[in-house]
Amino acid sequence: MVLLVVMGVSGSGKTTVGTRLAEKLGWKFYDGDDYHPLENKKKMAEGIPLNDEDRIPWLCTLHDILRREDTSRQDTILACSALKKMYRHVLISGASAIESNQPDQPGEKPALKILFVHLDGPKDIIAGRLEKRKGHFMPLELLKSQFDTLEPPSAPENFITISLEKSLPEIVLEIESHSSE
Repeated sequence: MVLLVVMGVSGSGKTTVGTRLAEKLGWKFYDGDDYHPLENKKKMAEGIPLNDEDRIPWLCTLHDILRREDTSRQDTILACSALKKMYRHVLISGASAIESNQPDQPGEKPALKILFVHLDGPKDIIAGRLEKRKGHFMPLELLKSQFDTLEPPSAPENFITISLEKSLPEIVLEIESHSSE
């Protein structure tokens, strides 16, 4: 059973890659953007970057989805920016990740085992993609704030980094080979 989070800045191809991989493998796919509250979408549409207070409840909702799929033993792919290490920790552990100064509560559920797939590429390629995208609430003007917020995954996190300069079939194949290990 695999839980996979395709992560990266807006325009990196999370939804495209996640959808294609899910179709190929017959796994469930969730797009994190579908779970943003209306207030978050309005803020971004107005060119206002989200802060931690905006993102944490959204990330907790996504954790709950991943927890449910893990409990039902369903291979699942989630497209989610997961820009900061703390955000990835919330996806793994839920709200308890925020209350890290609290001792472990009896009966607390174990952390989820998630493979994070960081889609990484040059800002100019991603900006070009955002310029072509129509009907999305995330404007090109917020790309700089996304890169400023990004904390690329690092050891001991469970992750792979894949270059956006590869073709979509190459990216999917590389993720597929890692997810079966």
